[in-house]
Amino acid sequence: MEDPSFFDRMLSYLRTTCKYYTGYPKDLGPSRVIHFTSEREFVKLLHEGYPMVVAFTIRSNYTQHLDRVLEEAAVEFYPNVKFMRVECPKYPGFCITRQRNEYPFIEIFHSPEQTANQGRVADPNVTKYNVKVLPFNYDLSAYGFREYFKRHGIMASNPK
Repeated sequence: MEDPSFFDRMLSYLRTTCKYYTGYPKDLGPSRVIHFTSEREFVKLLHEGYPMVVAFTIRSNYTQHLDRVLEEAAVEFYPNVKFMRVECPKYPGFCITRQRNEYPFIEIFHSPEQTANQGRVADPNVTKYNVKVLPFNYDLSAYGFREYFKRHGIMASNPK
């Protein structure tokens, strides 16, 4: 067997080291995107205090591209940002409450400060929390999410 040429070695090196090489699919490992199953689970995830990116989708060709972008961004920002996908035909009640007509769309649920147990609470079993809902209108990529988080002051990575 002959040794690989310089060109073949260079391409092999680029494929293994270059973060933005798009010629081959990336191995992202297990999916980090959470699939919506109930409003109770959604509220439970909000109580964890992490920003949550929620994609409200229907079945279309564009949704396949959105799924790939969400998977890539979820791996990049794990565990500081949670990513969730809601299939609106399966859960119409939850999607209708967002009062949007065009699908797919993305909203970011972010709690700037935890307000649990502040003020008067009639029932000790009730927890109050404050969540800011921000529409996502940036470039649909991991870079777009990073710039969006930076612009809105959302801590998306561990401070170094």
